[in-house]
Amino acid sequence: MKVVIVGGGWSGSSAAIAAKNAGAEEVVLLERTDMLLGTGLVGGIMRNNGRFTATEEMMALGANEIFETIDRHCRHTNIDFPGHKHASLYDIAAIEPAIRGLVEGKGVEVRLQARMKDVRKEGNRITSVILTDDTEVCGDVFLDCTGSAGPMNNCAKYGNGCAMCVLRCPSFGGRVSLVGQAGIEEKMGRKADGSIGAMSGSCKLFKESLSGEIVAMLDETGVAVIPIPAHLRKGEGVLATKACQQYALKEYAENIILLDTGHAKLMTPYYPLAMLHQIPGFENARYEDPYAGGKGNSMRYMALAPRTDDLKVKGLDNVFCGGEKAGLLVGHTEAIATGALAGHNAVRYALGRDTLVLPDTLAVGDAIAYVNRAMDTEEGMKKKYTFSGSVYFNRMKELGLYTTDVAAIRARVAAAGLTGVLSAKIS
Repeated sequence: MKVVIVGGGWSGSSAAIAAKNAGAEEVVLLERTDMLLGTGLVGGIMRNNGRFTATEEMMALGANEIFETIDRHCRHTNIDFPGHKHASLYDIAAIEPAIRGLVEGKGVEVRLQARMKDVRKEGNRITSVILTDDTEVCGDVFLDCTGSAGPMNNCAKYGNGCAMCVLRCPSFGGRVSLVGQAGIEEKMGRKADGSIGAMSGSCKLFKESLSGEIVAMLDETGVAVIPIPAHLRKGEGVLATKACQQYALKEYAENIILLDTGHAKLMTPYYPLAMLHQIPGFENARYEDPYAGGKGNSMRYMALAPRTDDLKVKGLDNVFCGGEKAGLLVGHTEAIATGALAGHNAVRYALGRDTLVLPDTLAVGDAIAYVNRAMDTEEGMKKKYTFSGSVYFNRMKELGLYTTDVAAIRARVAAAGLTGVLSAKIS
């Protein structure tokens, strides 16, 4: 049995590990760029707020290897910043080779610079994908983990133009959706005002370009909160464009909030460089990602697959999806969780077994189902959902799903009869 995953990132990497653990003889992971983790290359925030609960649920479910690897590569743990508690910040330089080593160590064939351009179908079943060099990759079951950001024309049409982000569309070609190429109509997320898409919610500054005082603060505590003079504040309108609505708080409009992920993670979609240089400590600030972080950022949530709660794509017999492709779930933890379930279910499907739907007694199961329902409504498509804040974190707390009690989380998974299910070979 051969599983083919189109798209790397956190979801594709997690799906590959889960598929191998479930017993797939051959797993091929096709990533269009020269590095595996996509936006995870410039991310870094884990375990904040309800993501702690979701992480521990996934580890109890058997998706522990990827989270344990992340935990080993954190620069800071158990830190607080505005609106967020007990966060971990992984090192963005060290994480990609560590995860690539984990994936390849499981026996997954990772093909970099392998961009898909088309699919072959028999009825509603995909038989192979075609790469830009005309290589044909056949498989029994496929996963779409291509994400929802870009390509360049979307960033130009719905954003402020190509901001030269880490996705590097001009160099490696823009995202091509497996589901879209197979003829399935995808949905487009919207902002609160009804306009299409959402802008990536943070930038990276070279730490070396900041003042010594700020760098020391970041190195020691992982967080720096620098008040913005009133005349330099961009206003809360910029925050409304963010994909990461859990950061659309007043504190982020009135302060420069930095997190230490190796570079200085600036918690705003973009900030005009001429204005940034007027803030004390930022006189020499320079963007690391996106390079044009003074004018904009990448546009996301442009291509969401219709799917069921087991993450099978509607209208295709042998395709599953994970990460942003699976809906309006924002974040690395969310991508890893959906990727793991999709990879596991791909093997179940190929073996003719019933697929797994996580119960709503688990935060991950409830989130997957809740977001799926929300995406069927016009109002639901204007929101973003994450374990770490905003709409879904509020729901977690209301339902009593949020907790940092690891023993209680493991007991919850055990009560569902699902301990270790994602690490067990399917017989």
